[in-house]
Amino acid sequence: MDTRITVVVPVFNEAGNVEMLYGRIGEVFANLTGYDYQVLFVDDGSTDESRSVIKAMADAGAQVSCIELSRNFGKEAALSAGIANADGEAVVLMDADLQHPPALIPALIQEWEKGADVVIGVRKRNPDEGAFRKLSSRTFSYLMRVMSDVPSVSGATDYRLLDRRVVDEFKRFTEHGRMTRGLIDWLGFHRAYVSFDADKRHTGTARYGYRKLIALGFSALVSHSKIPLRVAAYLGIPITIFAGSLGLFIIIEQLLLGDPLAVDVSPIGMIAVMILFLNGLVLICLGLTSFYIEKIHQDTVNRPLFVVKRERA
Repeated sequence: MDTRITVVVPVFNEAGNVEMLYGRIGEVFANLTGYDYQVLFVDDGSTDESRSVIKAMADAGAQVSCIELSRNFGKEAALSAGIANADGEAVVLMDADLQHPPALIPALIQEWEKGADVVIGVRKRNPDEGAFRKLSSRTFSYLMRVMSDVPSVSGATDYRLLDRRVVDEFKRFTEHGRMTRGLIDWLGFHRAYVSFDADKRHTGTARYGYRKLIALGFSALVSHSKIPLRVAAYLGIPITIFAGSLGLFIIIEQLLLGDPLAVDVSPIGMIAVMILFLNGLVLICLGLTSFYIEKIHQDTVNRPLFVVKRERA
């Protein structure tokens, strides 16, 4: 039997794109021997004719199925719904706007055949991406690499192929406010990368505005990095050391030795140093509290304690 590939496509008001996207995916698989495929559209509460177009394709005998969400839950939830319902030996995730070129699918499959469990599409160029958005994307990628325990590559996208084992492990996640690609990266497994230039969006406008992107980026940093929780402690320690050393110097130099260096710190200055020292202590206490919050956060998100890549006799 042919190896089955499920292509998961989240859809929100993409009536002008889904039919063309399916056609291009079909052309790709028509030239691939040994593979069967199904395109699983996840209708994320569309208000246009997207659902009708998908249903018409399915009724006409196309290799199409659709999950219709009760309302718009967002792209990350739609991707998760698609992954949870995909039954292929491998799952390809891609956007519906045709910026993820279907012609790249054979390259993703080729890396999978070589042994990669996750094959990630890395975008090198995007004609619809402005300078500010490009800078924001690179900044976020840098912060994720520096601040989190999740390895990432600049330009990595949601366009990727997942082996069945990765899909089954991903389905164990129960946390909300997720970034799908971040959780996939957290799982580990053997990864490979395929570069591509994004095509121009076929019709419509981008659904992710700056507000949503910023919210998603902040949520990802909070979910995958302990540094935001520990900032208070990191700030409190040097402040306390500096203020404590300064206060000790003032006590010895001015009060005990009679100010031989003629520093002449006023009473208000002494109070300021004392306040600075106390503020440092408060920040350290907040930092200690954050460590307990971190432990609660780790248990609340309910990620698996470990992930088995394969079992050996």
